[in-house]
This record gives sequence, C-alpha cells and structure tokens, in this order.
Amino acid sequence: MDSAAPVDRDSNNGTRNDRTQSHPGPGALGATDLTPGDRDPADSGAAATAEVVAAASRSERSPKDMAISLLVLLIPIALLVGFYRVFLGGDQPTEIDPAPTVAQARSINAFPVSEPVGLADGWQSVTANLQRPEGAVTLRLGYLSPNGGAVQVVQSNLPAERLLPAELTPKGQPQGATEVDGRSWQRYTARASERALVLMEPGRTVIVVGSARESELRDLAGALG
Repeated sequence: MDSAAPVDRDSNNGTRNDRTQSHPGPGALGATDLTPGDRDPADSGAAATAEVVAAASRSERSPKDMAISLLVLLIPIALLVGFYRVFLGGDQPTEIDPAPTVAQARSINAFPVSEPVGLADGWQSVTANLQRPEGAVTLRLGYLSPNGGAVQVVQSNLPAERLLPAELTPKGQPQGATEVDGRSWQRYTARASERALVLMEPGRTVIVVGSARESELRDLAGALG
C-alpha cells in the first residue's frame, strides 16, 4: 500500500492544513500594492520632470500679457504727471526773490552791485547765488525771458582774463562793441546757442549771457542801470 502524505490537523478547528503552501509569483502583486521604495527610480524621475515642465508652462507669460501688465502700471503714472502739470503748474519755473542775495553781496562792499529794475512783464527771476572763491566775490542772478530764454547776470571782481574764460568758455571771443543805455558793452560768443554782452569797469566785470534773443539780452543789460 502507498503511504499517504502527512497531514496536519488544526487542533482548534480540526481542518486539514497541507504542509506545502503556495506562494504568489513575482507578477502577482498589483501596482497599488507597491510601496514607494519598491517603485522604479526611472518612473519617479520621469514623473518629477513632467511636473516641472507643467509648472514652467503655467508660469510662462506671452508678450501680450507682459505688455498689458506694463500698460496697467504706466497709466496711473501718466495720469499723475498730467495732473501735476495741468493743475499744479509742474512745468512752470519757481520764481524767487533775489533781494536777500543782492543785499548780502552789497554788504560785502567788494564792488558796486546792480540789480535789474523796470523789466517788462514776463521776466522771471529764478536763481540767485553768491560765491566767494579765493577771496573774490561773484554774484549770479538767473532769469527767464518773456520768450522762455534762460539768461544769467554775472557780476564779479575777478579779473576779466580769469572770469570770461570761466563763464563763456576759453573759446569766447569779442564780436565788437555795442551801446546799451549810454554805456559801451562788448558782444561775445559763448557756449553753443548762447550769446553774451560784457561790461568791463574798474574793479568789476558784468556779463549778461544766455540763450535768449539778443534784444532780450540788451533789455536786461539796460535794466541794470
């Protein structure tokens, strides 16, 4: 007689358990049964790359989008600039009173100080500056003419051979004499688009220089008295 295979019986329920148990093969586990450590690194890297590409695509902005964003920023700025110019007079120069600076120059008593008197309407005083380089005294008064030309009146006790090159550039050259209000002034060339009238007196040199018309320079020179 053939001998039967040994059989174990469970002591609790009496069921028979075969000694030989079946084990699932390598392909028996589903994808959902894999732990993160069991996954292929190549698959994980590909997934991460796909996520990066997708994020980059979402972050890309077209030139049209950038133009619209820039326009949204520029419109409020343009409105503010327009309000400043139209309602607050932003394009208008700030007019000043040169009297305190002129009085200070006169108190030094370095030379006779002149101030324009009786100028026609439209002239504006915009700057006044007093300097004392190397013991000399130089007074500068800035004006805007009725036509918008910038003009400066320079009065100084610096020797003319030093003052004229500094104010008119070394290329400034005399262009002949002209009479203004009974006094002889010299016409000079100056910087590009500028012209000058120069009055040389003992102890003082006066320069009227700027981009205004020559007739306006003469008006300002004549108002100095």
